[in-house]
Amino acid sequence: MKTRLILAIGIVTLTFTSCKKEVENPEVNTTFALSDSMLKTTKTAAASTEIVKNELSFYGKIVADNNKSIDVYPLVGGNVLKVNVELGDYVKKGQVLATIRSTEIADFEKQMIDAKSDLMVAKNNLKVSKDLFEGKLNSERDVLQAKSEVDKSNSQLNRVQEIYKIYNIKPGSIYEVTAPISGFIIQKSINQDMLLRNDRSENIFDIAEISEVWAIANVNESDIEKVKLGQSASVTTLSYPDKIFHGKIDKIFNIIDPDTKAMKARIKLANRSFLLKPDMNATIKLSFNEDKSMVAIPNSAVIFDKSKNFVMIYKDRNNIETRQVEVYRQVGDTTYISSGLTDSEKVITKNQLFIYDALND
Repeated sequence: MKTRLILAIGIVTLTFTSCKKEVENPEVNTTFALSDSMLKTTKTAAASTEIVKNELSFYGKIVADNNKSIDVYPLVGGNVLKVNVELGDYVKKGQVLATIRSTEIADFEKQMIDAKSDLMVAKNNLKVSKDLFEGKLNSERDVLQAKSEVDKSNSQLNRVQEIYKIYNIKPGSIYEVTAPISGFIIQKSINQDMLLRNDRSENIFDIAEISEVWAIANVNESDIEKVKLGQSASVTTLSYPDKIFHGKIDKIFNIIDPDTKAMKARIKLANRSFLLKPDMNATIKLSFNEDKSMVAIPNSAVIFDKSKNFVMIYKDRNNIETRQVEVYRQVGDTTYISSGLTDSEKVITKNQLFIYDALND
């Protein structure tokens, strides 16, 4: 009986011990694999060694190309009868911008009438002189003198006709201000019923053709040596923060502005849709290469967590590694890695945050 009791106690003890060991050492499945749906939307990019690019950022302005901008001055004074355009309007070459009634134009009209009358009289005198010469009633000298008067009258009429063309004179002492080029009205200082003085020295319109514009960057003294002709530039504005305009430096103004203490650099930009307007504020970024190479990956591959940078290394759907990396610099859409990643390794650029959370939570 005693022997049976001891045996029972031993069996119970053994059973309890086995159960305890089973609880202490459960089998945990730590394998992670991308599902079919996740795999279809996941994107990767291969790390590659590239020359390190740097970027400088400057503030500046959009300005019209001076070679395609014209100031329009009134050639005469007088009363402004009508102004046909407003600031910002697009005008075509030869389009009438404003109409002015002027006493100066009235004087030119009188000169035209007098010149035509003088020419008619001179031609009649020449005809009479020739008839008299044929009848031996005057000398050849008288004919030559009459012909000279015709030439003078012709010359005077031609002069007045040229004035008419230049001033674009219309009947009724009317002077029409026309656009010398096609472009946008970027400045206007004339209104209907305004009285323009004859000695006015200010222009009344500025017209700019802005299919190409300039971005003028203010370069700090400390950055002057890094700015070179032909350097690539990207320009953004407050009006279009998500749109980037690309160009190159085509002129460097090698003087320091005494007010801004900066040197100016000019970037020529195509502006086919006329999005860029003169006097817009702009942020100008200049790119240049450094004399070293590093592993480069897209910015989207980098995950910042707990004050550290990580990337998700993709080998296959069952083999994805979380790896800490050291970021050297981010320029545009590219991140340069100083350590933690080697050339040709694949990093995940889409769904990387979901995968990172699944593997590290």
